[in-house]
Amino acid sequence: METLVTRLLSLRVGMPRELGVTGAASPLERPWTSAIFKEPVTGPVWLSRTGLAGDGQADRKVHGGPEKAVLAYPITHYDFWRERMARDDVGAGAFGENWVLSQGTEADVCIGDVLRVGGARVQVSQPRQPCWKPARRWGQRDLSLLLQQTGRTGWYYRVLEEGPVQEGDVVALLERPFPTFTIAFANHAMHGHAPEDAALLAECPLLTPNWRDSLRRRAQGSRGDDRPRLVGPNSAD
Repeated sequence: METLVTRLLSLRVGMPRELGVTGAASPLERPWTSAIFKEPVTGPVWLSRTGLAGDGQADRKVHGGPEKAVLAYPITHYDFWRERMARDDVGAGAFGENWVLSQGTEADVCIGDVLRVGGARVQVSQPRQPCWKPARRWGQRDLSLLLQQTGRTGWYYRVLEEGPVQEGDVVALLERPFPTFTIAFANHAMHGHAPEDAALLAECPLLTPNWRDSLRRRAQGSRGDDRPRLVGPNSAD
């Protein structure tokens, strides 16, 4: 098996904070609570099964937990977003990611991949399904939808072996049990009109249970409504 090696260019953590302006006219400026702002850490950080020490989530119903312990994003996407968003300050941590990786995209990473990072061992669990908060963070109403439509979502890891990790660590692929189930394929199966692909991926035992359940519904023709997740309170009254 060819070994894919990359590096952890930035490690970032953050706790929930109160943001926004009381009484703001624009929904994008109103009060909200989020941990999307992550600060860089240069020394070792303990990675447990529930995430990085010093990291938290505002809404634990949809963020965090053992199946979404770490959110990763490839550095290669930031150039695209700087141009698309017309912002030169889009970089590491722009979308609430914990790890910024030096190479690899959604087309290169597979569900079930096992990787060694520093003293920990992690496994790819699912793509990110963006909520409305990246759009609120950047004041661009359609941004979360664009993250989903472009497939530049990033992905989550579950933790198989706890241990210290830090910026600069080598990220080494150890196992790839499902080489056809890339993150890109998973995004297509979930958000495209592909019931056969949805049914196929739903049988992957290393995909998170929530994704498997959603894919089964997709395979049966139920599309659901992404708008509450992607737009939420950002919509105009």
